Amino acid sequence: MAEPLLTTTGLTRRFTSGGGLLRRPRSMTAVRDVTLAIPRGSVTGVVGESGCGKSTLARLVLRLIEPSQGRVGFDGADLTALPAGELRRMRRRMQMVFQDPYSSLDPRYTIAEVLAEPFRVQGERVSRDAIDHLLSQVGLAAPMAAAYPHQLSGGQRQRVGVARALALKPDFVVLDEPTASLDVSIQAQIVALLERLKSELGLTYMFISHDLGLVRYFCDRILVMYLGAVVEELPSTEAAPRHPYTRALLDSTFSPDPALRRRLVALKGEIPSPFDLPRGCAFAGRCPHATAHCRDQRPELAGEAGGHRVACFHPL
Repeated sequence: MAEPLLTTTGLTRRFTSGGGLLRRPRSMTAVRDVTLAIPRGSVTGVVGESGCGKSTLARLVLRLIEPSQGRVGFDGADLTALPAGELRRMRRRMQMVFQDPYSSLDPRYTIAEVLAEPFRVQGERVSRDAIDHLLSQVGLAAPMAAAYPHQLSGGQRQRVGVARALALKPDFVVLDEPTASLDVSIQAQIVALLERLKSELGLTYMFISHDLGLVRYFCDRILVMYLGAVVEELPSTEAAPRHPYTRALLDSTFSPDPALRRRLVALKGEIPSPFDLPRGCAFAGRCPHATAHCRDQRPELAGEAGGHRVACFHPL
């Protein structure tokens, strides 16, 4: 496996909500004890149901929010220990493309101003030629620099989001469901664009998505999250899932090919409240293979042959 570009060790983030005169504040763990390594030049997919902690993990690895505990390492540097000035300089190498291409762009800025903003943050000036080059990289015409976000289509706005992420020539880009709000035909164009840019620029991606089919096509390896924890790490998209939750996710993926089409299988049972997680395995209440041991003890993410890791007492 290639040398890791980004690593996390015991990464955890807790949030506290509520509280008042008659109510106690409640605490939830959005990301729990995540330890991972993202190889340089790879595309690592992060999947799971809504609310499982994918986007929180994305913001933690870029230190857009602070961890409650744990460490994030980037190319040998400890991001969690860097002072503000050094972190700002390091951010040149780490960027993010957000899910909603409209809300992530300032509606008061022209596209040229949107693309110039990363340079301003770093205290640099940018030429019009550089702006035109960024637009060209993502397949947009130079005159579009004078437009405002509301004058662009959803696909064009997402291309601007990608161009902004590329402005400072990063090594690592987090893609937080970058195609979720787009039409299917536009999704294919954005994925093709991301593939081309990765090849041309040697980028490393963390690709967050709920679309298992897209993740299996686009990514090299997959992390599966459930209620804030990584429950399985597949070293390749061809690896057979070993965790019952991962298998359930794959079995619910629709295929248009009748020969490969699977019956949609809904997971049974209720998702536990993140404010009141069960004592043992968080998936035990929905798992057909759960035993008393599963309900009493929480399984650790354990390594298997070939870099496959699974947190399950009864892997498939």
